[in-house]
Amino acid sequence: MKTVKNILSYASMIALALFMIAPFIWMVLVSLHPSKTPIPTLDKLVPQQPAFDNVGKVLFDPTLPVARFFFNTVLVTVCVVIGQLFVSSLAAYGFSRFKFKGQNLVFSLFLASMMFAGPVTQIPVFLIVKNFGWLDTYAALIVPGLSSAFNIFLLRQAFLAIPKELDEAAKIDGAGFFRIYSRILMPLVKPALATAAAFTFFGAWTDFFWPFISTNSTEMRTLEVGLAIFKNSYGATNWPLQMTAALIVMAPLLVVFLFCQRYFVKGVMMGSIK
Repeated sequence: MKTVKNILSYASMIALALFMIAPFIWMVLVSLHPSKTPIPTLDKLVPQQPAFDNVGKVLFDPTLPVARFFFNTVLVTVCVVIGQLFVSSLAAYGFSRFKFKGQNLVFSLFLASMMFAGPVTQIPVFLIVKNFGWLDTYAALIVPGLSSAFNIFLLRQAFLAIPKELDEAAKIDGAGFFRIYSRILMPLVKPALATAAAFTFFGAWTDFFWPFISTNSTEMRTLEVGLAIFKNSYGATNWPLQMTAALIVMAPLLVVFLFCQRYFVKGVMMGSIK
């Protein structure tokens, strides 16, 4: 009886996995068809001669700088991930290791900010960036994304799970606050850092609305915004190239997820121990 239940469970999970991955497989197969080919029927979904050159057509198209979009996205995402981890970890270190007047109130305000959707704050952020003269620059794409209340909360909980006796022992050896933070605490919260980095990467890479309103020139567009331009440039019927462009956007997300998935559960559980 138990064996039958296990077989049914595994069969259900496999069926669900196939159902979830079917659209991605369809997208990959359509992207391998020659350019300007109409959407193939199911019996002709597998191409006879895969058009691998579609990737080159998309990245090095003379009428649309998709390679520049890719570079902008990589640059902005890397800067946001590194900057946000640094800022969030420092804030989390302060909340977890120092006592100051109004600490609970300030941290509560950080948590309360998580209740507001991102678009709610886009108008004031846009006006601030405009007054700074940062519109259509990398500063506009990077600086507003350097803070995250969720990452501060996650890393604070991870720091709280580390005994403060380690700090005291390091102070006896002459270590300062920044050395304790960088040499002792940060290596011990690597799973939480990987989790925060992955979530930040996904958010920065797939962000559409903010890059759309904060940039004007084609050279400053990111992939998500450029993908919409790409669709209008080639028309709504060139499905192979559109699917190829979508895969180019999605591929880094899959790589990061596969690399960091083992840290997700461990990082969240580590932050919830305290």
